[in-house]
Amino acid sequence: MILKVAIVQQIDSMNPFLAVFQSSTEINRLMYDYLTAYAADDQRVTEGLANRWEPSPDKLTWTFTVPDGKRWSDGQPVTAHDVAFTYNLMLKDEVARTANGSFVTNFASVAAPDDRTVVIRTKAPQVTMLALDIPIVPRHVWEKVPSIKDYANDQMPVVGSGPFVLTEHVAGQFIKLKANKNYWRGPAKYDELHFVYFQNSDAAVQALTKGEVDLVNRMAPAQFDSLGDKPGVTRNKAQGRRFVELLINPGAQTRTGEPIGDGHAALKDVRVRRAIAQAIDLDALVQRVSLGYAEKGAGLVPPVFGKWHWQPGEQELRKFDPAAANAALDAAGHPRKADGTRFGLRLVGRAGRAYDEQASEYLKRQLGDIGIPLDVRLVSDNQLNEATTVATYDLAFSGWATNVDPDFVLGLHTCAQRPGADGKGGTSDAYFCDATYDQLYARQLSEFDEGKRVEIVKQMQARFYDQVPAVVLAYENALEAYRSDRFTRFTTQPAQGGVIMAQNGMWGYYGAEPAGRAAPASSRGPALAIGGLVLLALVVVGVVVARRRRATAGERE
Repeated sequence: MILKVAIVQQIDSMNPFLAVFQSSTEINRLMYDYLTAYAADDQRVTEGLANRWEPSPDKLTWTFTVPDGKRWSDGQPVTAHDVAFTYNLMLKDEVARTANGSFVTNFASVAAPDDRTVVIRTKAPQVTMLALDIPIVPRHVWEKVPSIKDYANDQMPVVGSGPFVLTEHVAGQFIKLKANKNYWRGPAKYDELHFVYFQNSDAAVQALTKGEVDLVNRMAPAQFDSLGDKPGVTRNKAQGRRFVELLINPGAQTRTGEPIGDGHAALKDVRVRRAIAQAIDLDALVQRVSLGYAEKGAGLVPPVFGKWHWQPGEQELRKFDPAAANAALDAAGHPRKADGTRFGLRLVGRAGRAYDEQASEYLKRQLGDIGIPLDVRLVSDNQLNEATTVATYDLAFSGWATNVDPDFVLGLHTCAQRPGADGKGGTSDAYFCDATYDQLYARQLSEFDEGKRVEIVKQMQARFYDQVPAVVLAYENALEAYRSDRFTRFTTQPAQGGVIMAQNGMWGYYGAEPAGRAAPASSRGPALAIGGLVLLALVVVGVVVARRRRATAGERE
C-alpha cells in the first residue's frame, strides 16, 4: 500500500548537510536517525541511534552508547564510527555546517574509541547535548564523497538508517520512498511513501477530496473549513510549532562585517524598523488572514513550547499605532514628500502561498498609511530562498519551525550564523548581529539550571523584539486533513492536540495505519484515531527549526 502526501514547497537539497527547507528536512528525518530522538507522546528525549548517555561531572564530556543490532538500509551495521564521522565532517568542513552548524560550534573533539562508544568533548558545558538535531550519515558511503557542496545525495536507493529509503526523486514532481525492512524499530505498516508536488494548496486540497492523495497540511483556513463535511476525510487542527515572520533587512553583513545584498539604507535605523512594526496590525492579520487559526506573534518561540514562550509586558509591548509610527519616521529624518510618500520598499513573498498573497495586501495598506509604498513581488520557493540568502530584499515573508529545545531557532540570530565572505555557509535568519544577544546566547547554552535558562531565553527574545530585524506576525495553527477511508490512524506529536506532519521526528508517517489493519504497536507512540474515536494516551504539550528555513515557510520556510 502507498501513502501519498501532498507538498507545495520545493526541495532545496536531499543532502542533509545542506537542506534547510522544511520539506527537505522532513524527508531527511525519514531517511536518517539522529543520535537521540523525541518521543511521540510527550516529546521527551528518547532512544535514537544511541540508547544510553552520560555526562561527566563537569558536563564537558558526554559518552553515548550505540547498541549493537541497528543497521543501515543496505544491511551494514550502524556503529559509533558513523556518528563520529558525521560530527567530525561538520567540524572540518564549513559547507557541512550549513544546515546544522550551530549544534557543533562548541565541540572540542568527537571520538569513537570502539564500535559502540561515542565520546564528545565540549569547550564549555552545553545544555543541548540531548537535542542535537543532526542526521547521522553512513561513513561507508559519505567518506567517498569528494565535495559536500556538490553532492546531491541521489545515488538510489539512498542508504539511510530511518524508517524509509529514498528510491526516486523527480524535481518538481514527486519523491518516492520505500519502507526500510531493516529499520530497528520494525518496518512501517505500509509499503511506500510518496510525496507529490502541487503548485499551491488549492490544488493539493482538490487532490485530497478526489482521493488522489491521502494527507495534506499547511492549508489556508478557508480550505480547512471547506473539508468539514467531506465524506472519507478527517481534519486535524493543532497548535503549531511554527511562526510566520516579516524580515526587515537591517543592513545585512557577512561574518566579517562586509555589507551584503541591497537592502534599503533606511532600514539600518532601528527607529525605522520599530515604526514599521508599529504600523502593522497583528490582530487584523490573525482575524482576517488566518481567520482566527493563529495566535498573535511576539517572541521567537511559539506558545506550544510553554515555558520558553515570551510575551512582552506592558512596558515592552509595541501596540499598533499608525500615528506614533508616522511621528517616529518624521523624527528619524524621513519626512513625507509632496506626493505623501517617504520612501518605497520591496516586499518579497512566495507565490501560491495563501498567507503571503493575502497578508501582503494588508501590509500594502498599513505601510501606505505611514508613507511607505510597497512593491510586492511573489516568487517561487527557490527564488525567495535566494533573495533572503543573499539579502536582496527590503522586507520578506519567512518562517521557521521550532525544535523542542529552543537553542536552534535562537542560534539563527547570532553573529556567527551570518554567511562567509562569499555570501555562503551561514544559516542566518534575519542577518541580526547584536553583542547583547550573543552574550545571552552563550549564557543559555551553558546554563543547566532550567529556571535560570528559561529567563535568559526570554531575555533574548525581548532583545530581538526590541531591535526588530524581523516582526513575528503570527503562530499559525497546523491545519491538516487526511483520507480516513484509506488510513484510519496517524501518530500525532504530542499525543494530545499534536501534529501529523512537520513533527520533531518521523512518527506521523511511520505510525500511519492503513484501513483494515490492526492497531499500531505501542512502540510507535499514540495515534490519532478517526471519525470521533478517542486520542490514545495522554501527554503534555511540547514541540521545531527545525531548523533553518530558507524556505518560505519551513524548518525554514
